[in-house]
Order: sequence, then C-alpha cells, then structure tokens
Amino acid sequence: MNRTTNSAPRSHQPLLTRGGAAEALADAPGSVITLFADSDTTGGALTVNTARFEKGAAGAPVHFHTRATEFFFVVDGTLQVLVGEEVLTLEKGDFLAVPPHTPHAFAPAPDATAEVLVGFTPGMDRFDYYRLLGRVHDGEATVQDIKDSSEEYDNHYARSQAWDERV
Repeated sequence: MNRTTNSAPRSHQPLLTRGGAAEALADAPGSVITLFADSDTTGGALTVNTARFEKGAAGAPVHFHTRATEFFFVVDGTLQVLVGEEVLTLEKGDFLAVPPHTPHAFAPAPDATAEVLVGFTPGMDRFDYYRLLGRVHDGEATVQDIKDSSEEYDNHYARSQAWDERV
C-alpha cells in the first residue's frame, strides 16, 4: 500500500492500494474478499473491498449494520440481494446503497458468478471481521466467535423468510 507522505491530516491524504498488493482471503467456499481501504486508512470516511463469488457460493447471510450504509457495485456477473423483505437481482453495472438498520443479504444469483465492489460509509473497522471469517473458513476460529463479535464489528444477524425462499 502506498500513501503520500505529506503532513496533511490522515483523512485528507490520498490512499492508493495496488490490486497486486491488496490482501485477499477466502472467507467461505467459493468466496474471496480483497481488502482495499479500511476506516483506519481513510480517516473514518469509508471502508472498501471486493467480493468475488463462484457459482453456488453462499454469500453473506441476513444481517444489518447500525452505524453505516453498505453499498454494492456489481463489477461483473449477477448478484441477488435481500433489502428488507425484497430480493433484488443486480446485474453488471448496477449500484445499491443499503441504509443502517436495514436487513440485507447477498449471494451470486443461481448458476451465476459475481464480482462486487462493497463499501461502507462512514468507514467501520471491517478488515479484522473479514480476517475472522477467513479463520473460521480455515478452521482456526468458530461460528460462535463470529456471533460474539456482532457488537464489535456492527454486524447483527437476522432472519428473512424472503431470503430463505429465494430460488
């Protein structure tokens, strides 16, 4: 990661993360998250990563955040997203912003792959949460560890009949 070295406050410094230098981790079967900018490197302004899903990947379960808007830009493929109790299908080039307290979930559409730019504003310390998901995937942590981190990472799990019944 390269940053300018001027004396401006951290939140006003340009941030450049080269794709080849970005941390990538498998957080579940068929899912890779690449980390680009977290709250600590953006002065709290935003958090940004990409998520790449293979066909059949589970994606993210139903959850909500209390302190940030989460946004999605579909770079390639087709993504299904739950927003409240409505399941939307997003195609390449589509953008969606989900406000705080709104239950949502996302996964590639059936028989599709998806690559998505995901962000939060204001930024929230998410990279350690994604690393925790990677440790669970690798057998080094448990699902209970994720549940226990809900407050710390502002990731609160919920249920949705609409999401459970999607095709």
